[in-house]
Amino acid sequence: MNDDRNRSWPGQEPDAPRRAPSGSRPGDDPGPAWPGEDAPRRPQRGTPPRGVPSGRAGGGPEWPSGDEGGPQWPGEEPPRQPQRPRQQGMPARRPVPPPPGQRPAQGPPPSPPQGFRQQRGGRPVPPPGREPDLITHHTHNGTDDFGRDPYDDGYDDDAAFNEFADDVAPQEELDEDGKRILTPAQRKKRRWKIIRRVAYAGVGLFFVVPAIAFVITYFLVDVPTPESIKALQNQPITYYDAGGQVMGRELPPGGDRQLLKPGEVPDVVKHAVYAAEDATFETNSGFDVSGIARAVYNQVTGGQGGGSTISQQYIKKATENDAPTLTRKWTELAKSFKMNNQQSKEEIITSYLNIVFFGRGANGIQAAAKAYFNKDVKDLNASEASLLAGLIQGPSKSENQEYAQRRWAYVMDQMVANKWLRQDERAGFQFPTPIPKNANKEQNSGKLTYQVRERIKDELAARGYDESKLFTTGAKIYTTIDPAAQAAADQAVQEGMKGQTDENLLSALVAVDPKTGGVLAYNYGPEIVKDKDGKDQIGQDRADQARNPGSSMKPFDLTGFLKMGGGLGDTFDGSNNRKFPGVAKPIRNAGEDESCGPDCTVARAMEISANTVFYDMVLNKVHPSGVAKAAEQAGVRTKANGGNATLFTGDNNISLGGGETAVSPRDMAAAYASFAGGGTYHEQHFVAKLTNSQDEVEFDENNIKSNPAFDNDAAKSQQIAGNVTEALKPVISHSNLKCPTGHECAGKTGTQQYAPKETDPASYGNLNSQTWMVGYTPSVSAAVWVGGDGNRALHDAKGKPIYGSTIAGPTWQKFLNLYLKGKPAEKFEKVAPLGKDVNEVTTTPSKPSDTPSTTPTPTSPESSDSTEPSDSESNTSSRPSRPTSSRPGPGTGLPFEPGNNGGGGGGVAAPPGAGPG
Repeated sequence: MNDDRNRSWPGQEPDAPRRAPSGSRPGDDPGPAWPGEDAPRRPQRGTPPRGVPSGRAGGGPEWPSGDEGGPQWPGEEPPRQPQRPRQQGMPARRPVPPPPGQRPAQGPPPSPPQGFRQQRGGRPVPPPGREPDLITHHTHNGTDDFGRDPYDDGYDDDAAFNEFADDVAPQEELDEDGKRILTPAQRKKRRWKIIRRVAYAGVGLFFVVPAIAFVITYFLVDVPTPESIKALQNQPITYYDAGGQVMGRELPPGGDRQLLKPGEVPDVVKHAVYAAEDATFETNSGFDVSGIARAVYNQVTGGQGGGSTISQQYIKKATENDAPTLTRKWTELAKSFKMNNQQSKEEIITSYLNIVFFGRGANGIQAAAKAYFNKDVKDLNASEASLLAGLIQGPSKSENQEYAQRRWAYVMDQMVANKWLRQDERAGFQFPTPIPKNANKEQNSGKLTYQVRERIKDELAARGYDESKLFTTGAKIYTTIDPAAQAAADQAVQEGMKGQTDENLLSALVAVDPKTGGVLAYNYGPEIVKDKDGKDQIGQDRADQARNPGSSMKPFDLTGFLKMGGGLGDTFDGSNNRKFPGVAKPIRNAGEDESCGPDCTVARAMEISANTVFYDMVLNKVHPSGVAKAAEQAGVRTKANGGNATLFTGDNNISLGGGETAVSPRDMAAAYASFAGGGTYHEQHFVAKLTNSQDEVEFDENNIKSNPAFDNDAAKSQQIAGNVTEALKPVISHSNLKCPTGHECAGKTGTQQYAPKETDPASYGNLNSQTWMVGYTPSVSAAVWVGGDGNRALHDAKGKPIYGSTIAGPTWQKFLNLYLKGKPAEKFEKVAPLGKDVNEVTTTPSKPSDTPSTTPTPTSPESSDSTEPSDSESNTSSRPSRPTSSRPGPGTGLPFEPGNNGGGGGGVAAPPGAGPG
């Protein structure tokens, strides 16, 4: 407690004279008093000394309230506090104060300083140290010139008085190191205090802090939903034919996967998986504390077995994060717990079984059931389910018999232990025997050919469904392919090409439904061919490669003419060897039978395929652009609208299907389908409907483009198509072909001449390189192409030239007979004739003139590598032989634009101009 010099001793008057001399003891003569009348008074401090409350009860000393009436301390030096003797090496120790009202028990108190007047039985008063200062000095304010309390002499004032203060703790003893000396009880108390603090820290470190961090993580992480996971799971694309039968399946790069919905997994399968991976799945909150502890123990002891629950495994596979880090495990726990709060157990186990890998390229339980047992998951028994569940931990060991049997036995025993299987049932099961690996590979491929699959995927990509999206959604593609039509096409091509010896001879057949535009059959040639080194490779898609169409282009010439108001009764000069200005050599027909004199009707010209009539019609009436427009309206796809056809309008060769003009078989079948469909254009397509794996429809044939083909007026378009059909019907019999029994049909042959090379024998000038037969009934349109890659001189099995009516025609006829056999009879709808009615025209065929006509025509540039073919068809083998001289023809033989060579191999040589039809 502080020593305040203003304080008087208990029971002593503040103005009592100083009587006790220095060093005196209580009871001694106090000595002389201070000079003057009044004793000096100490300056008053602002607050009472520490530990002595002002005005306390018990008769404590009262402190003066000011300087008035009090004498000043005599002398110059301030009073010094008496010092207690200290033992050597021991710190000063504060004595225990006596009880109130009693004097200390040990030794006599120190004598008060000399001059103090002391109270009876009171405490000694410290001696004065100096004379009182003037009121003008700092002492008046309680400080000296240096801002210090003049009564603070630098000594420990409390040391002398604390022994008598009842509010000050006694000083404690210290050891040699300056540390407090504790009693045994104090040491025990401190030891338990340390233990408690460590325990508190441990609880905070291992429980409170992780709990807070877990709560924070819980709200920060996102749980992968089944929908988001489904978007990342590649699934097979399944292809169906028009009858709904599976044509084939295309597996994604990551293997097979087929997603199931909640409720589609039977209990026996779920219990087997629980037994193998997480027996407490139905009751845990996403993580198993005992499992985690067991996993830690196994890690420490080198044992096997993890602590991840099914929920944790699902999170790990769903996020594709398998990093061995504490951060990953921590967030995995939070996500697992959150997922169990947001999703049902049924949803979680279904999602897990859809994503887990079982080996053999099977992702998901349904794909695994097919790969191992060729069953649906709903048909699995407990033994089969146990084998699949046991393979989850080691899918790469699926073919290891010893491992598979050990895991199977473990799962079966766990099912019994968890009461999911009775012991007697367990004893009755034997290890199941999986089917051989890849045994169902043929089923996956089915009857779907590579090029058909590629054409389907190209079509879907153009609609915004690329391969990635198809795999992601597990697309189900319902195609327009009719199994009966496809079988008929394959058989017709096989029989039509049977016995042919020319190794350069190739073929393709495409059939289209005129009512929908759907592709019914697609035969593009051999699936596997040999390359130059004798190795197998995928064959090219000949059905989608553009070729010179020859005379099969003439129906589009006629369409353009009918749109202009022309009619089948209009006449042109059909004489042979007509010379047109600007053309170096005359335009020839194939022979005398293919010429019809100077007044040849359009109908007659189409029947006999008179080149001179259609060349004249296009050159002077329709123009090449009119032909190109009619072909596009019918359905020929140029490069500008997603196809590969070239409709060249820079010269008049388009009228006879030569020069740079080239069209694919699939486009020819689709375009002729517009005639068969009564003038209605339906976009050609392979896909009738597209759904995802959950059978949700993306689009169907209602989304297929359809409109009147040749005129905005549907009736006018139908009339144009009907007139074209009337012109094409007689061509069938003229080409020595027949319609299927009970069915009307119409069509046109086409032939493109071979362009001889300088090194070729002279006989090569009579050979052809491309032949066609394109025709239709009201229910099917089919195009057959037989030719070679580019400009090749082709011959039949007898070494004779091939024509549209010799191989392509019979193949087309065979297809229609097979496909339409047993189907109801059908006829074309009758329409009114356009322009001049052919039935009202009477013409007398005249003998062909030896002098060709000299009708002025625009000039057409010639090329040194062009040929001048004539266009005709030989309708019977007994007909007169064709001239052996070179055949004059129009136009230029410009470089040929290759078609679609998807599937590999083979360039396309430059073809000649228009050839015989």
